[in-house]
Amino acid sequence: MSVPRSVALERTLYTLAAPVLAAAPNLYPDSPVNTVVQLAGAAGLGGWFLAYKNDESSAGRKILRWSPLVAAAAIDIAAKNTIGWGPYCLDALLAAGWAAAGLLVMPFSRHTRRGHRPALATPAPAPQLQPAAPEPSPAQPNDGADAFTRQVRWLWENRGMPGRTIVIKATPHHGMPNDLSLLLRASEAGRAISGLKEDDIAAAFGVDVTDVTIKEIVRQAGREGGPAWREVHVTPDANDRRRKTPTAHEWWADRIASGPVPGSEFVKEVRDHARRVTHYIAQVPDEAGEPRVNQHALAAALKTKYDEGRLFVTVDGSQVLISLWDSSPLAQEFLATRELLTPDKDGRWVTGYLGNGQPARNRVYTDRGAAHGLFVAPSGGGKTQLMALHVAADALFGAVVWLAAEAPDEKAAKLGEYTDRYGVGALYMIRLLRALDALMEIRGEMPWEDGRVHDWDPKLPGCPYRMLSAYLDEFLSAARHGDYGAEIMDLAEKVSVKGRKYGIGIKVAGQSIYVQDGFTQLLCENLRENCIPVVLKVAPGKVSAMFKALGIPSENTPDPLPRSFSPEEAGRIERVMRGEPEPPANSNTGGAGWIVEAKQPEVLRTLLMDFKKSLDDYFPDVIATLTDYEIRELEARDLWFDWTEPPRPGEFGDQPDNGEDGEDDGAPKKGGGPRRGGGKSAARRDAVTSPRQALEAIKNLSGV
Repeated sequence: MSVPRSVALERTLYTLAAPVLAAAPNLYPDSPVNTVVQLAGAAGLGGWFLAYKNDESSAGRKILRWSPLVAAAAIDIAAKNTIGWGPYCLDALLAAGWAAAGLLVMPFSRHTRRGHRPALATPAPAPQLQPAAPEPSPAQPNDGADAFTRQVRWLWENRGMPGRTIVIKATPHHGMPNDLSLLLRASEAGRAISGLKEDDIAAAFGVDVTDVTIKEIVRQAGREGGPAWREVHVTPDANDRRRKTPTAHEWWADRIASGPVPGSEFVKEVRDHARRVTHYIAQVPDEAGEPRVNQHALAAALKTKYDEGRLFVTVDGSQVLISLWDSSPLAQEFLATRELLTPDKDGRWVTGYLGNGQPARNRVYTDRGAAHGLFVAPSGGGKTQLMALHVAADALFGAVVWLAAEAPDEKAAKLGEYTDRYGVGALYMIRLLRALDALMEIRGEMPWEDGRVHDWDPKLPGCPYRMLSAYLDEFLSAARHGDYGAEIMDLAEKVSVKGRKYGIGIKVAGQSIYVQDGFTQLLCENLRENCIPVVLKVAPGKVSAMFKALGIPSENTPDPLPRSFSPEEAGRIERVMRGEPEPPANSNTGGAGWIVEAKQPEVLRTLLMDFKKSLDDYFPDVIATLTDYEIRELEARDLWFDWTEPPRPGEFGDQPDNGEDGEDDGAPKKGGGPRRGGGKSAARRDAVTSPRQALEAIKNLSGV
C-alpha cells in the first residue's frame, strides 16, 4: 500500500527535527534555531486564537493543526531553562515524545489533503453526477445567529415549522436547562400568524401544554411587531418548581386570583403570632371595580371550611383583607371590663370583637340625640348578656337606667340591682312608658343654664337633666298583651320618635323585629335609624327576612352562622367502622351574631359579663336618678310610685259594673277609657297587626 506524499514528508520532518529540538537549547543556547522555534510557536498560538474567535464547527481541527508548533516552542523553552539535559535526560525524552506524537497524529497532512490516493489494485470509481446544491431554507437564514438559536431552528424545522413560523431568536433561561423563549415570525412576508397552537409547540419540544405560553408582540424600536410576530415561552422546569415550591405571589395567582378573588394581586402576608391569625392583603385593579369574593371557594383554597368560622374577609375599596385564624375567634370568650364598657368622648364603647379582630363599638348617643337600641336574639342567644353590656355602658356614662322585663328572669333581676328602676310584667312596662311620655313634656319645658330650652346635647353645657335609657326586655310579648299591649306599642312608638331630643333612649330587646310579629313600621324604622342594631344567633331560614326588615340590601345579606364553631373531631371513619356514636357538637354560638353599623352587617362575638360573680366592677358606685324637679312633676301627674303595685282605681279608666246588682268589688278595669296623666286612649285601630291580635280584639268586643 502506497503512502501519501504529504504523510511521508511530515513523518520525515518530525524525525529530523526531534534531535535538533533537543540539542539546540543545550549545545547552542544563543543559536538562531531557538528563535525560529519560538516564533513558530507564537504563530501556532495566533492560529489557536483565530480558530476560537471564528466560532466555526472546524475550530477543533484548526487548533489540532497548530499544536505541533506550540508544543515545539514549549519544549525548546523548557530545555533552555533546565540544567544540562535535565533530570533523567528529560530534554531528549520530551523531543522524542513530540516526534512520536507527530508521527501518530500527523495533524498537518490529515487536515490539508482532500483524500487518499486509491490503492494500486483498486480500480478507479466510475464518475458520478454531483447532486445540486440544496436550496436555502427560510427556517435557516444566514444571519449570524448564535449556536443555541441555530440548534432550535434545526429542531423547529424538523418538527414541521408549527404555525408556518420561523425562529428569529431563541434564548435559554438561566438556571433552567429545559426552559427557553422563542421569538417567532410568519414564514411568509405579509402573513399573520393564525394557526399557531400551544399543542403543536408542546409536541415539538416534548412538554405539557400547560408549559407553553404564547404572547403577542408589541412593536419596539429596532423590531417589528403585530400579528406576524409572536413570543413563546416554554417553561417545564419553572412550572415544575412553581408547583412544588411556589412563591407567595405565584401561589396567590394560581390558587386565589384564578377563582375565589378573581383578578386580585398579592400584596403581602402578615402573621400575628400573639393573636394567632394570618392576614393576606390583596389588590384588584381600579378598572375591575369592587372586589368579588367567593368565600366558600376561598375557604377551600385556604384549606379550611366556611362554617368553621376561621375565615373573614374585609373589603376596603380595591383592597381585600383576608384573615385566617388558627381557631375561630367567634368561639372565644372575650371578658368584659370596665375600661371596655366606659364610653369615650364620642359616646362609643366596645360591645365585642369582629371576626377580623377589630373591636366592635356601640354608642350611648349620636349626633341626633340619645341613642336607641335594638337587640334581637332567640332564647339562649345571649340577648340578656348584650343588654347587660349596654346597661353598664349607659350607667358608666352617667345615665339614668330603667329596666322592664316581660317575665321574671334571673339575670335580668340581678341586673336590675344596678338600675334606678326595675320591674316585671306588662303592667310595669306600660307605667314606665307613661312616665317616659310625661318626661318628654317635662324636659321640654326645663330651662338650661342660659335660661333657654334646648334639645339634649351631651356636648352642650348647662343641661338640667341626665340622659335616660329605658330597656324593654321581651318587648313584643308585652306588646301582644290583651289589656296593655296596644298602649305599650303606641307609647314606645311615640318615645322612639321624640325621646332622643330630650335625652331619652328606648332599648328594645326581643326575638323578632318583623312588623307582622307586632312591630309597627314606624317604631322599627326609628329604632333602626337611631341605633346600631345587634342581631344574635338567627335561625338560617330567617336570616334573609331579618336583615331585610333592618333595611339591608339583598347583596349585603350575610350567610347564616354555623350551629357550632368547634372543629369536627377527627376519626369519623374509624368511629363508623367501630359502630361508635359521634361526639356531641359544642353549641357555642351564644353571643355570636352581627352588628349593623353601616350598610353591611359585620360578624361579631359580644363581650362576656360573668353573672355568677358580683357585677360591682362593671358599674359605677352611684346609681344615677332623676332630678328632684322631674320626680315632683311625675308625682303631680300621679305617675311616680311603686310600679309593681296592682292597678290603681281609675288608673286605666272608669270602674266596670261587675255584678247584676251593680255592686263594685273594687277591682279596677285594665282597659278602655282615658288614663290619668293626660294621655290618650290605649285603644288603637291600627294596633291590630296580626291574626292573633285581630282574634283577641273580636273576643273583647263580643265579651267572650
